[in-house]
Amino acid sequence: MQEKGTISIHTENIFPIIKKFLYSDHEIFLRELVSNAVDATQKLKKLASLGEFTGELGDTKIEVRFDKKEKTITVSDRGLGMTAEEIKKYINQIAFSGAAEFVEKFKDKADAKDIIGKFGLGFYSAFMVADKVELISRSYKEGSDAARWECDGSTEFELTSAQKETRGTDVILHINQDSEEFLDEWRIKGILEKYCKFLPVEIKFGTKDENVEDGVDKDNKPKYKTITQDRIINNPNPIWTKAPSELKDEDYLKFYKELYPFTEDPLFWIHLNVDYPFHLTGVLYFPKIKSDFEIQRNKIQLYSRQVFITDEVKDVVPDFLMLLHGVLDSPDIPLNVSRSYLQSDANVKKISSHITKKVADKLVDMFIKDRKEFEKKWDDISVFVRYGMISDEKFYEKAKEFSLLKNVDAQYFTLKEYEDKVKINQTDKDKNTVYLYTTDTGKQHAFIESAKAKSYDVLQLDGVLDSHFIGHLEQKLEKTQLKRVDSEIIDKLIAKEEKIASVLTHDDEEKVKGIFETAIHNKSMSIAIESLSPNDLPVTITMSEWMRRMKDMARTGNGGMNFMGNMPDSYTVSINGNHALVQKILKAETDEQKQQLAKQVYDLALLSQSMLTGADLTNFIKRSVEMVS
Repeated sequence: MQEKGTISIHTENIFPIIKKFLYSDHEIFLRELVSNAVDATQKLKKLASLGEFTGELGDTKIEVRFDKKEKTITVSDRGLGMTAEEIKKYINQIAFSGAAEFVEKFKDKADAKDIIGKFGLGFYSAFMVADKVELISRSYKEGSDAARWECDGSTEFELTSAQKETRGTDVILHINQDSEEFLDEWRIKGILEKYCKFLPVEIKFGTKDENVEDGVDKDNKPKYKTITQDRIINNPNPIWTKAPSELKDEDYLKFYKELYPFTEDPLFWIHLNVDYPFHLTGVLYFPKIKSDFEIQRNKIQLYSRQVFITDEVKDVVPDFLMLLHGVLDSPDIPLNVSRSYLQSDANVKKISSHITKKVADKLVDMFIKDRKEFEKKWDDISVFVRYGMISDEKFYEKAKEFSLLKNVDAQYFTLKEYEDKVKINQTDKDKNTVYLYTTDTGKQHAFIESAKAKSYDVLQLDGVLDSHFIGHLEQKLEKTQLKRVDSEIIDKLIAKEEKIASVLTHDDEEKVKGIFETAIHNKSMSIAIESLSPNDLPVTITMSEWMRRMKDMARTGNGGMNFMGNMPDSYTVSINGNHALVQKILKAETDEQKQQLAKQVYDLALLSQSMLTGADLTNFIKRSVEMVS
C-alpha cells in the first residue's frame, strides 16, 4: 500500500502558523502526545471490560524514548491503534472550521493552550519541535495491517504499509535544529514529571544508545549493543483517585512528601470527592505557615483526569486558600484551559464555592471534636481563617463559631467567649466594649503590665494579616473597639467616669509643659499633662490607634493607605502630673537641672519602647552615669 495526499486544512500556511503561535509553550508537545497515548490505552481497557475486545491486554505501559544520535523522540503505546482509514480520518482532518478563522483569531495571540484546546491541534503540536513526524500504527481489530503516516511539516503526507508486530501506535519525532534542547534526558524527564506524573497508565522513559561496547567478535573487533535504560516515571494511582476509607494517615503524609520533598509535615488535610453538580477530586493540605506567607503561594496543582494543567489556580481556589498545598482534579475543566476560561466558567465558580464550604466544614468538625487539639494548631492556621473571614462573607459566618482569639497568657477564646469575658470590666463610659491588644509583647511589656494592673485582658494580635483583621472585627462586632495597648495612657484606653484629681495647679501644669517642650525640642512630639495614679510611669509616649493602624496597613500592602507610609510619625508625650519625679523637676534649683531631669525621664520613656538609638542613646548613658555619680 502506498498513498499520497493533501491534509484537509485548506491552507498552505498552517504549519508555519502552528510553529509561530505555539512556540512560546513548545514543551507542551510531549504532554499532548503522551495524553493521546493514555487515551488510546484507556479506551482499549474499556472495550475489554465491556467484552468488545477479547484479546490479551498484556503490557500496556506507554514508552517514551529518545535517541540523541538519530535526533528522534518516540512515544509508543499498546492501545487501540489505527487502521490506514482511521489515520486518514483522524490525523488528516484537523478539527477546525476554516484556516481563515484560525489565522484571524490568533494573529495577535500566543496562548498555546488556548489554540490547542479550541482547534484540536494536540497531535500537530509535534511540529513545533520536529521537521518530520512519523506515525506507525496497528489497530487492535483482528486482521488489521499496520500503516505508516509521514509528514514533513508541509500539507503533503504519505501513507504506506508498515511492519509492526503489536497493536498500538508509535509516534516518531525527528527533532529540528532549533529544538535539540529536548534531546536531553533531564529535559524530557522534567517535562514528563511536570505534566505526566500522575497519569493513569504507567509511563516508561528510556534512553536509546547504539554505541555501547559489548566485548569483541571472533576477529577481535569490538562489538556494540543497543542499551535502553528504562524507568517508570509516574504514579498511576495517586491517593486522590482512591476512597478516603481506603487510606491511612501515613498514606496522606507519604503523598505529601511525594509532592513536596524536604518540607515539614502538614497540620492536616481535606480529601475532596464530589460527583454532583460537577466532578471534583483532590486532597488539600494545611501547611505550617511562616510569617512571609506570600512565598508559599502556587503550591496547589490542577489536573484534568490526572493530566497536569497548571499550578496557577487563582480562579479555581478562593484567594484565601491559595496558601494551601495539594492537588485538585476535575474532568469538567478541559485539559487545554486558558486563563479567561477559568475566570468565566460556571463550573469553576461552583468548584471554588464548594472548596470554601468543605474547608469550613472540616474546621468546624475539628473544633467540635477536639478543641484542645484545635487550639494547638490555631497559631499555624489562624492566617488562613482570618484571611477567609476578611475576604469571604459566607466563610466568615461559619468561621465566627470556631475562630479563636489568643491573649498574652496563651488562653484561647471564641469571639462570643471573649465578649463575655471582658464586657463588664472593659466597657467605657460611652458603652463601647474595648478589646486591648499587643503586636509585640516584648516592646509593649510595660503597657501590658499597666493594663493587667487594672485587671484588663490583652489580646496577642501579631500576625501578618492582623492589622486588617482588627478593622474587620470592628465592622462586625457591635459597639466594640480594638485599641493597641500602647496607643494611649491606660486611663484613656478605656475611659471611665471616675477621674483622678491632679496635685498640680494650672500654673504648675504650664510650667511643666514648658520645661519638657524645651528639653525635648521635637516637633513630632505633642506634650500633654495628665492626672494619673502616682504609681504609673512619669512619662509615657504613645502613637494614636488610628495613626498606628493606618501605617500598619500601608506596610502590609493596602494600596489605598500607601500615602500613610510616607507621613512623618506623630506621638503624644503624656506627663503624669501626680508622679513624684514631676514634683522633683518643678522644685529643681536651676533651669539646667530641670531640663536635665526632664530629658532623663523622657529618654527613659523612649528607651522602654526601643525608640532611643544612636547618639541619643549614648548621651543618655553618659548622663545616667553622671547623675548616679
